[in-house]
Amino acid sequence: MDLALLRTFVTVHRAGSFTRAAALLGLSQPAVTSQIRTLERQLGRPLFLRQARGVTPTTIGDELAHKAAPHLDALVEITETGLDDESSLRSLHLAGPPEFTAERALPALTGLTGDDNQGFALRASFGTAEETLEGLAAGHHDLAITTARPRGALLTATALCDEEHVLVAAPHWVERIGAGHLRHKGAHALEDVPVVEVHESLPFVSRYWASVFDSRPAAPGTVIVPDLRAVLACAVAGAGLAVLPRYLCADALDRGEAVALHDPPVPPLRTYFLVVRTGTLAMPHIARAHEWLLRAAADWA
Repeated sequence: MDLALLRTFVTVHRAGSFTRAAALLGLSQPAVTSQIRTLERQLGRPLFLRQARGVTPTTIGDELAHKAAPHLDALVEITETGLDDESSLRSLHLAGPPEFTAERALPALTGLTGDDNQGFALRASFGTAEETLEGLAAGHHDLAITTARPRGALLTATALCDEEHVLVAAPHWVERIGAGHLRHKGAHALEDVPVVEVHESLPFVSRYWASVFDSRPAAPGTVIVPDLRAVLACAVAGAGLAVLPRYLCADALDRGEAVALHDPPVPPLRTYFLVVRTGTLAMPHIARAHEWLLRAAADWA
């Protein structure tokens, strides 16, 4: 059996789409369709059921993928490492949200960028969860950090860590509102406090209000800036309240530059996932970075 046909088959199985598999393989969609039909003729059985949006593997297709994929992944790993120029470092392409990637992931991975035999060059890019997962699926990244768990067999996600969200503002807002009024009135006491957010839809504040107060925020966004680090700076400067990950605002809270306006018994959490294309953990530099981040995440908690 032609290994090229098997490689195309496994890629389609993981991608769930001839179109996406073609992009990953660098082939045209008709070429991918032709290869799958050739393989189906050789086996005498259909491997996929064509649907309006993508394809679904048949029972035989699932069995073949289960048997063939590990061996193909091993061959790819041998080829990749065998063709490497030993005099140069391999590159690891990481993608994720700008704040978490900059504050957590990149510092954790810099220890792997040395010139030992297992080191690699590190390349990072920032984007939304959707952009990051699309780039990973298309082969632009090796490893992605995202708050969205991907669907399908093309990508494999592992829970990395939970992020606690904190409602913060500069100390003078507590004085203006009144600590007792804030304790007893909850969300109603905050109705006139300006909001600092990353988007007009107020994603962080709205999620916090829904989880903690079972309501929607009353005040519109006064300062909108698409970076949580800038949101923190504006909140500390007194622009209004903000909802921020604890890791990002912990130092400001410790220094008294910001205060937590509320202390719910169950704080809102958001989960980060570490995502790879299925099968790529067979490559040592990706596997090492993946393991390193999981170990580092144990200390972030």
